[in-house]
Amino acid sequence: MPNRELEEQSASETPEAAEPAKPRRRGRRRIAAAGGGVLVLGGAATIAVLAVNGSGGPPKPDLARVPPDFRTFASALPWPTDGETALWADGVGDLGTCGKQTAVPIASVAKVMTAYVVLRDHPLTGTDPGPDITVDDQAGFEAFSRDESSAPVRSGQRISERTLLELMMVPSANNVARLLARWDAGSEPAFVAEMNAAAAGLGMTDTVYTDAAGFDAATRSTAADQLKLAESALTDSTLLNLTAQHETRVPDDPTLLPNTDSLLGTDGVVGGKTGSSTPAGGALMWAAHRTIGGRDRLVLGVVLHQNAGTTSEQGLARALTVSRRLIAALG
Repeated sequence: MPNRELEEQSASETPEAAEPAKPRRRGRRRIAAAGGGVLVLGGAATIAVLAVNGSGGPPKPDLARVPPDFRTFASALPWPTDGETALWADGVGDLGTCGKQTAVPIASVAKVMTAYVVLRDHPLTGTDPGPDITVDDQAGFEAFSRDESSAPVRSGQRISERTLLELMMVPSANNVARLLARWDAGSEPAFVAEMNAAAAGLGMTDTVYTDAAGFDAATRSTAADQLKLAESALTDSTLLNLTAQHETRVPDDPTLLPNTDSLLGTDGVVGGKTGSSTPAGGALMWAAHRTIGGRDRLVLGVVLHQNAGTTSEQGLARALTVSRRLIAALG
């Protein structure tokens, strides 16, 4: 069964057999360079240079809300040059944002809100497994999907709330996210309404959820908004511990389902949630313990829209790479 996040591929992206195209002579354009010179560039190079020069180079981090004592530290971090990023540290507050904070698809990072709402409605404490939930026919059928991530649950199976939350958060099972939504609210649309109400309550003004799994590209948010969620969700020990599992499995099934977050356990990373699709690119919400200002702190970060428009694998690889650099530089 697929146990990783798969890209949403449109028919137009499917390669088709075609006769080799005849080489075309690329036009060349002259653009003024700094100092009054003239650069002569081919089409692709022109676009690249204009993109950089037109934006004034890589985006600079916005440190307006960072406490003055930490601004020099934050400004020296290796901020990603693509997509958007937001950071927060316990005892410090905001560590800044980078990139235009525009609502973009967030893929399976949406499952953090799903878990947050489920645990709000059905709290778990300690090692309490919670109530057993019956796997319905829809979740069992979706377990065979080849188009999205899923867990091999079976119709009629009884699985605890805690285990289902692990299956949603660790291997990122979309069928389990929808099952939990139906169990919690009676239907997925009713649950999505709860997700949006929770987002509004957290001040996530640039966020809209349209599904419980994040598979719908219309589920959109910003890094700054998702950081607001992280401050509530990943500071809750129960939810954080669910994301900290390196692997999980469906009861009575020996197949181990690994965590999609390969940063877990490195550089102080103690939890988080991945997301990836062609529209979203790569996305990652993470929590890590780092030494800042001479003391150990829980640091939260959100990176969105990395290599959007490529494959989910390429996007996720980029999100993991830029996050690793940030986390390592934090101390």
